[in-house]
Amino acid sequence: MTAQDYVKTIGAALHEKDANQAEFLQAMDEFLSTVTPYLEKHPEIEAHNLLAVLTEPERFIQFRVPWQDDQGTWQVNRGYRIQFNSALGPYKGGLRFHPSVNLSILKFLAFEQVFKNALTGLPIGGGKGGSDFDPKGKSDAEIMRFCQSFMTELAKHIGPNLDVPAGDIGVGGREIGYLYGQYKRLREYDAGVLTGKPLSFWGSLARTEATGYGCVYFVNHLLAYNKDSFEGKQVMVSGSGNVAIYAIEKLQQLGAKAITCSDSTGCIIDEAGIDLALLKEIKEVKRERLSAYQEAKPTATYIEGSVWDQNVKADIALPCATQNEIDLEQAKQLVTNGVKVVAEGANMPCNLAAAEYFIDAGVHYCPGKAANAGGVAVSALEMSQNSQRLTWTKEEVDNRLNDIMKNIYETCRDTAKENGAENNYMLGANIAGFARVSEAMLSQGLV
Repeated sequence: MTAQDYVKTIGAALHEKDANQAEFLQAMDEFLSTVTPYLEKHPEIEAHNLLAVLTEPERFIQFRVPWQDDQGTWQVNRGYRIQFNSALGPYKGGLRFHPSVNLSILKFLAFEQVFKNALTGLPIGGGKGGSDFDPKGKSDAEIMRFCQSFMTELAKHIGPNLDVPAGDIGVGGREIGYLYGQYKRLREYDAGVLTGKPLSFWGSLARTEATGYGCVYFVNHLLAYNKDSFEGKQVMVSGSGNVAIYAIEKLQQLGAKAITCSDSTGCIIDEAGIDLALLKEIKEVKRERLSAYQEAKPTATYIEGSVWDQNVKADIALPCATQNEIDLEQAKQLVTNGVKVVAEGANMPCNLAAAEYFIDAGVHYCPGKAANAGGVAVSALEMSQNSQRLTWTKEEVDNRLNDIMKNIYETCRDTAKENGAENNYMLGANIAGFARVSEAMLSQGLV
């Protein structure tokens, strides 16, 4: 069987087994579309049927989460943890609390996390988890009770040398604090069991900024390699959470102008440049909708709907909101409007048709498993600090983050070139991550 036929066989089997898991199958199709050059050089992959092993999670845990609201009524949500691959280290990946959470989304995120973590060069495997619980509109007391119930079950399945969760959408320092407090009650004081912790109990400086900063650092190294810089560039950013806010902050520090941001209801276009202090006040302090930005700054424009549907001239696009926010038609408009670099601050924000269009159009498309690895990289650095009972300075963590993102960029660039696909960072990221994980699995007897 040729390598291409082997890939088709694996893909067909996944589509048959997981026919109702659209997001997971999308991630599989994107990955499988790029790995044939590596399989042709490494026949041992097919000989051991490693692709079939690798595309199945090692463990999938689902549990109920009963909790009491402020009116005394009992509610119930579903909790999940996907422990996908531990070949390189303990499972590592965030917890997402959002109504959209389901098995398909978490399997896609966990699979992506395996290769993202491999690209960091740090000793961590890949996992993901969460719940269909929605923190929005809930009181602190309700969120605390939910987190305590969630951790009562999750604590049975995690540990600093087994599985180290972190935050994701809907899970910030507040939620991590409640989760950690319950873990400590049930087990013992072990700072290394969760990352993204508040600084008051062994969190890491620069963790909040890490994903946004890391995405910008990745692009900065790409630009530098091509004898360019962020100076004077117009940048479209989607989202208004931690990733978007701190991507905008780093863009401004490097001389670029971020002119957009968005939330689930609409977007802001501010040709003068996003007012970062105002954005932080609205989203981090007041937790209001983005329409409040225009009320405070009338020269900006608020529009309901996707930022990617707006006719905005830009040099660079950083989708930092959620999966599948850019489709083929939106990708075409971005290219028409002058975008030369697309770097994913979110996980899989471009669907496969959009990603392939960017690559074919000569756009530098930087996939999330590479460009947004900064968050998990600093999470792993937090684990190191916890193990040493030390706290590094923000400058030290930030410098290490920049070095890691430089190494990830160079690895993706060089791997793509070695496999006859120069500037195809999607192929480079997939093959580089796959090579590291597959070598470890083969060395360990496919475990």
